[in-house]
Amino acid sequence: MTDSNNTPGADGGDAVVSAFNAVGADYLFCSSGSEWAPVWESLARRHRDGEPAPQYLDLTHETVAVGMATGYGLVKRRPQGVLLHAAPGLLQGSMAVHGALLAGVPMVVTSSESTTYGDAPGHDPGGQWYRNLSIVGGPHGIAQPFTKWSNEAASVHTLPTMITRAAELSWRAPAGPAYLNIPLEILLQEWDGREAKPIVTPGSTHSSPEEVDPVAQLIREARNPVIVTETAGREAGGFEALTAFAEAWNIPVVEPDSAVCGNFPRTHRLHAGTDIGPWMDTADLILLVNCRVPFYPPSRKPSQAKIVVIDEVPQRPHVVYQVLFADTYLEGNVANTLRQLTKRAKELDETAVAERLAAQETRFAAEQAAVAQAETKAGERAGDAEGVDPVLVAATLRRLLDGKDGIVVDETITHSRIVKRHLRTDAPDSYFYVQGGLGQGIAVALGVKLAAPDRPVVFTVGDGAFAYNPVIQSYDASKAYDLPVLIVVFNNRVYKSMNLNHRRFYPEGAAAETGEWLGTDLHRLPRLAQFAEPFGMHTETVDTTEALAPALERALKAVAEGTTAVVDVLVTR
Repeated sequence: MTDSNNTPGADGGDAVVSAFNAVGADYLFCSSGSEWAPVWESLARRHRDGEPAPQYLDLTHETVAVGMATGYGLVKRRPQGVLLHAAPGLLQGSMAVHGALLAGVPMVVTSSESTTYGDAPGHDPGGQWYRNLSIVGGPHGIAQPFTKWSNEAASVHTLPTMITRAAELSWRAPAGPAYLNIPLEILLQEWDGREAKPIVTPGSTHSSPEEVDPVAQLIREARNPVIVTETAGREAGGFEALTAFAEAWNIPVVEPDSAVCGNFPRTHRLHAGTDIGPWMDTADLILLVNCRVPFYPPSRKPSQAKIVVIDEVPQRPHVVYQVLFADTYLEGNVANTLRQLTKRAKELDETAVAERLAAQETRFAAEQAAVAQAETKAGERAGDAEGVDPVLVAATLRRLLDGKDGIVVDETITHSRIVKRHLRTDAPDSYFYVQGGLGQGIAVALGVKLAAPDRPVVFTVGDGAFAYNPVIQSYDASKAYDLPVLIVVFNNRVYKSMNLNHRRFYPEGAAAETGEWLGTDLHRLPRLAQFAEPFGMHTETVDTTEALAPALERALKAVAEGTTAVVDVLVTR
């Protein structure tokens, strides 16, 4: 602990702000609660006196606060502060906190409770804590299953260091949210001005040469190796390191449907699509690079391949059931490990390399042709049915975003494969898939825009997922903090995934006989662009193929000029 220049007599609110300052948080994402008055007072004083403080964002929904912190953290990869209200606010935001855990985003989430219920001298916390805000065991108890670390700050004197500890834990692999319960009485206590030492970037771990050399030899001896990755691009430098590694050894790269971000250029000749199936019986070496759950069902073991797992934390503690079938682990910073293996790409078997390159070029050419054919067919079907083929929506977005360094945040379900396949992102931090439950995507996209203000951000979403989002509160945040994004709704007027499962489980059931499909119909919803009109945003409603490109062009122009645009596209399936 070190002394600071804080005014003697400052309270726990100032301790919180000082701690997040030391942590290096750029923002405090806050969904307001009455316990945060001490923090607000500290911020007001600092603003008045010209003292440093994280920027405060006043947000009107917990999912928006956590989702924006998630989006920001996906790009910046540093822990930020999130302030929620009591146990109910934590519960409301818990889905988004769990999503941040799955996405591997560092953040410090805080909320509060009362410990005296008005029966102690000093400030009266208010009867609401006694009547309906408190929860048995404290909010840190309920946060434990969906955070990396959850605890309570029991003293104002240890509060800054507890925030520092939470930030440091959240930043280290596997990165994810940490939670700290800060009782209101602690926030109101007098603080002596001590603060925690600023934290620094985590050091990187390395696999030793003795561990890397045998793996390099395995790759050298393999005739048909394949790389499978889900989150290599989430690590700083991971996208570039994986690209260099695959090119040096001439190994195809599979990004399964479980990939949570862009990990490898989808336009690269070594990109081998999303299905590991073709390699399950033919590969002699499978390299799992930041790949949590490569096989489904989990018992589906490759018939002959040795499996090398390259991951800083291969056995993810928050994954309930995980099967990797590993023969060898290379544990340590993934980008560093890949760089070490890239340097060892020597004395390759030219015949084996030529054979697998020829096979991969055939696969890649077939995929290119299939993509082009799908887009041609989609265009030929234009006018055959009401609406626009979703393939054309994704392909048109790709064409309009070409050369603009755009970022796509995706929360589609039945159209997610189409979005990935036809948008074909090819740069680091250009694609993110929203993790966990539906309803966070607009906020995540806003957080991405906050972190990358000079890049166009496009949010793709189905009408069902859109309806789960706190739309009004998200639009408020977009307007209040000048975060223009393009929202493209793939609107098929149905919860298609629910309907598909019903049909799959009961193909000859009563619903198939009568046509009574429950839990799926969204025809009763109004057209979804209309919700943006009261906020003065640009809106487009598209029902025909001819109207699609002009509407998206106008929308992107509006976004470039500083206005969020919502394009509701009626799709054919």
